[in-house]
Amino acid sequence: MLDHLELRTQQLDLATAFYARVLAPLGYSLKVDEEIKKGFGDDHGLDFFLVHGAATAEKAHYAFAAPTRALVGACFEAGRDAPGGKLDRPAALMPQVHAHYYASFLRDPDGRLVEFVCHAPE
Repeated sequence: MLDHLELRTQQLDLATAFYARVLAPLGYSLKVDEEIKKGFGDDHGLDFFLVHGAATAEKAHYAFAAPTRALVGACFEAGRDAPGGKLDRPAALMPQVHAHYYASFLRDPDGRLVEFVCHAPE
């Protein structure tokens, strides 16, 4: 499976502030703070990076796993005040995917669809 994800953005400071806010409920924080590269991780390591450069994947969609439905909602709520982001879809059950698929969606400063998902039953 994936080891890490790296995204390019022309708005590095804005994207860093956005992801710092919406990933905080999952225990992520800024671990690498270089001029043209930022890295986020939790107690288990680094796995999400932002790099200054042309954002070529506006149609990208990726999901961050949340261990509980409450954290799916918390990430979405953090997006309300996240710099440069936009709310897309609030937390809801999506039984068309599977019986316990619970997700919320935001747009990052580059317009990419960012999902937070929990697969566990309530």
